[in-house]
Amino acid sequence: MLTRLLLAAASTALMATAAAAEYKITILHTNDFHDRFEPISRFNSTCRPDDNAEGKCFGGMARMVTAVNEAKARHDNVMLLDAGDQFQGTLFFQFYGGDVQAEMMNVLGYDAMAVGNHEFNNGPEGLLNFVSQVEFPVLMSNADLTGEPELRDVLQRSVVIEKAGERIGIIGVTPLNNDELSSPGPNIVFTDPSQAIQAEIDALEADGVDKIILLSHSGYQTDLVIAIQTLGLDLIIGGHSNTLLGDMEGAAGPYPTITNGVPIVTAFAYGKYLGELELTFDDAGNVTEISGQPILIDASVAEDEGVLARLAELAEPLDEVRNEVVAEASAPIEGDRSFCRAEECEMGNLVADAMLDRVKDQGIQIALANGGGLRASIDGGEITKGEVLTVLPFQNTLSTFEVTGATLKDALENAVLQYDDPDATGRFAQVAGLKYTITPSNAFGSRISDVMVMEGDSFVPLDPEKVYGVVSNNFIRNGGDGYSMFVDAMNAYDFGPDLADVTAEFLAENSPYTPYLDGRITIVE
Repeated sequence: MLTRLLLAAASTALMATAAAAEYKITILHTNDFHDRFEPISRFNSTCRPDDNAEGKCFGGMARMVTAVNEAKARHDNVMLLDAGDQFQGTLFFQFYGGDVQAEMMNVLGYDAMAVGNHEFNNGPEGLLNFVSQVEFPVLMSNADLTGEPELRDVLQRSVVIEKAGERIGIIGVTPLNNDELSSPGPNIVFTDPSQAIQAEIDALEADGVDKIILLSHSGYQTDLVIAIQTLGLDLIIGGHSNTLLGDMEGAAGPYPTITNGVPIVTAFAYGKYLGELELTFDDAGNVTEISGQPILIDASVAEDEGVLARLAELAEPLDEVRNEVVAEASAPIEGDRSFCRAEECEMGNLVADAMLDRVKDQGIQIALANGGGLRASIDGGEITKGEVLTVLPFQNTLSTFEVTGATLKDALENAVLQYDDPDATGRFAQVAGLKYTITPSNAFGSRISDVMVMEGDSFVPLDPEKVYGVVSNNFIRNGGDGYSMFVDAMNAYDFGPDLADVTAEFLAENSPYTPYLDGRITIVE
């Protein structure tokens, strides 16, 4: 089966033939929900109740349930799919693990989901606990699970689901560099997605399945490559890069984006949109028509009362912590991934400054924060502990260590290793006590220049031979996001205070906090 998206110019005779046995199905899809069970603000952090009452908020599980139920009522034949990263983002995950995700996804009635990198945040055991609770298949084709037999017994590479008398093949993939992005442990070997996908396509076709959908937690740019490198997919539903497709402002491309004849869709993140796509197949399993757009889950979507009541019950143990006001901000603090993974950003400066401030009396000169660890912005006005935890949800601890200037330069080169790929730039380095210049057009290994370190009251050039004290987080210090050069650092201590606590206390000491940029990262085009 080779998917062919027929254009309107096709002959009347051919269209009539296809219509004689056409099969229609509506695909509803989500991705990168990241624990946003309650409504979010325009900054993708938890929305204040008064703002929600005024209609200023988006998403939330109570609205998502309504949107899915309404979409199912509009169509006769519906499949609900998720492209991964339900886990991690707010206190719900820190308190309940994946239990609330499992409960709410069962309420929504998902048909299948892919494993995202954050599904491994509590290790293989956390994923196993989640899979044991859900009522639908969880898919990951590009991993050797021989060393994790319990997961091997419950995860599937692909699945065949019957809908309205037709068999639909669903395949799942997860990021190849999962070991850098999360905590899958040493026993899982992740493999090339395109090869794994093609193997599943071939097996499904051999079983007589001629309608095949990929749930790809790989990022939009990788999905474009998968569409070229594989043969037989009818649809790719993407995640991981938080990409918005559609005809709205800020979209990265059309919904769907057609590459090599394969439609690709994705629906941003955080439950702000519900993807809705209608496919029409001919009797040979070829897509003949395709239409749809992501649905914005705004205040026009009613909140399901039953879900609201359940979430309020689940939130009771969390409220004392997250509602504590820790500081004020004189203006919004920008923490969007489009900035913090590509250039100096206000949230990066805040977090790096807070880290360095906490340990500067220990002889530490430099702070490094990975852009992928910054998960939201904060709006102006009162700042709650819950908002800080939404920005820094990973429970990372401060790590201090010593490395030479040459190793630090290697680390900065790693930070821009994938600078040209917006889906893979979580390693980007936000810094304090340091300045550096990026030339993205240079070859890898020579993109970083003019590295300057604060000595006393002025910046001086980085000395390759000198040993510097550095503060980062335990994820980075132990090799996360490709920072393998820190694994063998000297005098490493990974058990400092929680990064969110450090940031909240720094904000309190500097309240009202005024966000700023000061040119510590320069980009030369």
